[in-house]
Amino acid sequence: MSTRKDFGGSLPVANVQALASDNSGDIPIRDLRAELQSEEVLVDESPHIPIIDMRKLMVDDDEMEKLHFACKDWGFFQLINHGVEEVIEKMKMDVQEFFKLPLEEKNAYAQPPNNIEGYGQAFVVSQDQKLDWGDMLFLFPLPASLRNMRLWPENPTSFRETLDNYSSELHRVSINLLRSMAKNLGVNPDKLASMFEDGTQGVRMNYYPPCVHADKVMGLTPHSDATGLTLLVQVNEVQGLQIKKNGKWVPIKPVPDGLVVNIGDIIEIMSNGEYKSIEHRAVVNPEKERLSIAAFHSPDHRTMIGPLPDLIKENSANYKTTSHDDFLRIVVTRKLDGKSLLGQMKFAD
Repeated sequence: MSTRKDFGGSLPVANVQALASDNSGDIPIRDLRAELQSEEVLVDESPHIPIIDMRKLMVDDDEMEKLHFACKDWGFFQLINHGVEEVIEKMKMDVQEFFKLPLEEKNAYAQPPNNIEGYGQAFVVSQDQKLDWGDMLFLFPLPASLRNMRLWPENPTSFRETLDNYSSELHRVSINLLRSMAKNLGVNPDKLASMFEDGTQGVRMNYYPPCVHADKVMGLTPHSDATGLTLLVQVNEVQGLQIKKNGKWVPIKPVPDGLVVNIGDIIEIMSNGEYKSIEHRAVVNPEKERLSIAAFHSPDHRTMIGPLPDLIKENSANYKTTSHDDFLRIVVTRKLDGKSLLGQMKFAD
């Protein structure tokens, strides 16, 4: 089996938290994003975002129908009554504590060369590409046998135990959701769940410093997630996540104690296009820092990435099939760019 460092990493760049704290207001040219001026944002769409009650999913056909609609029409929903509220609160506290540490202490967990794990930025593949206004700590908690504990912070002292609990609880939620999605797609739930049971989980903890010129920088470049299912938590009260719906950006107001869930490219491919991965981005606040935690769930390395055979009996496959390793190689060696990754995987019409 390949180790993760074989796949490449991100080029080292300046720390944004340090950059923002010098208070000069000057923005490096690589961080300026002219395209932000012309993008349309729809504030009034926010109330229509699907909210799924996980307790009801187990017993209520209407809730299952709502989930099916959310995955098909939005590629995105908010999940309530998931039973992980306490674990989330502890994780939020520890992530906030980590990002408060002095830079030299955080840099002890800096990304090693040619590796996507650690403290830094992701998807920086050239010296001239535009940069995001944010720093991150990215770790792979699952499979547990491949954890690189050297990159797991020891300060705060509870961090490792907290992430361990968070990881297993969110993995459990993701498997339950995948089972419900499989039922809605007419696929054997055990079959889909087994692909993810021993799969990969990556947790990305994001820190977006405030910026006085917030309309000129981007927290996170528009993209769809190259994974199966993403479960996101907003750590503090500052909003910034926006999703693309009908060509326009819709700001997300997270519901209390909710998890923001989005379909990734792998589920779009496996569902042969019935479920849609959603393009999203993070914008920056002019006055306040914003923190979030995204947990990405992907199948295990033996799984071929392609449409599920049960879904292509009558219709032809809309996407190519490739090995998990080859798919991962494509992902980590490219910059974020909307849904262009899926374009590579699609058969020409």
